[in-house]
Amino acid sequence: MSKIKRALISVSDKTGVVEFASALAKAGVDILSTGGTAKALRDAGLTVKDVSDFTGFPEMLDGRVKTLHPKVHGGLLYLRNNEEHEQTAKEHGIEPIDLVCVNLYPFEATVAQEDVSFEDAVENIDIGGPAMLRSAAKNMKSVTVLTDPADYDRVLQSMAENGGDTTYALRVELAQKVYARVAGYNAAIARYLAGRVDKQDEAPPFVLAYGHGVSLRYGENPHQEAALYRDASVSEAAIADADQLHGKELSYNNYLDGEAALEAVKELAGEYGVAIIKHSNPCGYATGTSLAQAFEAAWAGDPVSAFGSVIAVTRKMDRAAAECLKGRFVEVLIAPDYDDEALDYLKNKSKDLRILKLRHPVQLPACGPVVRQIGGGLLVQDRDVGLSSNWFTPTELPFPDEKRKLAEFGIKACKHVKSNAIVLVREYEAGCYMQIGMGAGQPNRVDSLRKLALARACENLDQLYESDDVYGKTPKEFRAEILSDCVLISDAFFPFADSIEHAAEAGLRYLVQPGGSKRDEEVVSACDQYGIAMAFTGMRHFRH
Repeated sequence: MSKIKRALISVSDKTGVVEFASALAKAGVDILSTGGTAKALRDAGLTVKDVSDFTGFPEMLDGRVKTLHPKVHGGLLYLRNNEEHEQTAKEHGIEPIDLVCVNLYPFEATVAQEDVSFEDAVENIDIGGPAMLRSAAKNMKSVTVLTDPADYDRVLQSMAENGGDTTYALRVELAQKVYARVAGYNAAIARYLAGRVDKQDEAPPFVLAYGHGVSLRYGENPHQEAALYRDASVSEAAIADADQLHGKELSYNNYLDGEAALEAVKELAGEYGVAIIKHSNPCGYATGTSLAQAFEAAWAGDPVSAFGSVIAVTRKMDRAAAECLKGRFVEVLIAPDYDDEALDYLKNKSKDLRILKLRHPVQLPACGPVVRQIGGGLLVQDRDVGLSSNWFTPTELPFPDEKRKLAEFGIKACKHVKSNAIVLVREYEAGCYMQIGMGAGQPNRVDSLRKLALARACENLDQLYESDDVYGKTPKEFRAEILSDCVLISDAFFPFADSIEHAAEAGLRYLVQPGGSKRDEEVVSACDQYGIAMAFTGMRHFRH
């Protein structure tokens, strides 16, 4: 085992680099560096040799060429204890470099800026950094390479325990991490440039790469292994980019339902909104004049299914909203923030409740790719950020303007229900909306409507009848009154008039669907026959 004698340090992220370099210097390691890193180390009192002095070749082309030199890459790549390599290095004055500490130009952060120019983006494509990282990682048998400040202490500890060198096992681990980082960096550049490629018959290459993942207890079932990989470039509220403030470790299924809850509640950004998710479907969905009111309305949308749910909200959790969980079992709660009283209450409520705080505010869903793996490949599509494209009423009875906002709320809910999706929504107070029935995942639409959405709505309304002390009305009369004022949303067109017949039988008067079936005339005629106002949106929202 030989000691690390020379290190090359050149970083954009200078977190901890002075302390790391100081520790190396105390261990007798010579420091090579470039540009701003060299200045930072000298300002800290360290002795540093410029790479240009080491190579005998000046930096040029605005710094684009400084480490791309045989003395750098030869010093990294030549095989120690290989007689031919040793002789070649000696002939050409190539000295060994035993450690490389490099992180890359901040390309991802640069292109995340809204006003970034193409020229600025290209200027932040690092060339020398990835080249050095790859060279050092290839020669992992002899060279230690690191690109993450989180690894500085591990390297120093290994050197202290191994006579000034690192272990081979650590060098292999760091090399794998480096190649993953370079792959992710190249993937980010490829994705950015893909957005500037003219659309052709063939889609441009699509590259994904992630760094270290986090092992989960298991996958969907205990016999399946699972891990979470985070996207370091995320710039919006995301379930994988949240701080866990309390509770048990999140499971694979928690993440899936958390993703569904957060994506659904983003549709309600700017309002007091709550999404309650069970098995990826919104069983509760509501807005209100306060978060507590929205919470209670969402829970009332299906109190049975809400047991053991995952919940996401649009606003900071206050004490009143937190108290809505009293006596109710919830797996995960996701919010942009929590006030101190709310957080204390929630922590004391249950040691197991997983409390997540988002690192970005809840905003309307942004455009971007959605990726799904299938056997032998990936499916990539645009995110569904629309509501309607061509709203009009084909029926004799016009769809009332005063029902339009309720209908749009219903479309937001329906977008996040598995197809075939039917959603029933109600305006329970002026400007406040809730889902009262939902049918999901059925192989035919009429079952989603008749057996699930309507049946669930009637059960929920029966419970509401009992809690509201509705005098002078029977439960049937109460249900009929509420249903006659609701809006029914379908994620896709009605292929037959049978769904209209069941809606009419339940007393529904307002339907919304995309339209586009060859039997639209038959469906419209049925609506006219039963006195139903129906709107076409021109936009389907399948969710498989």
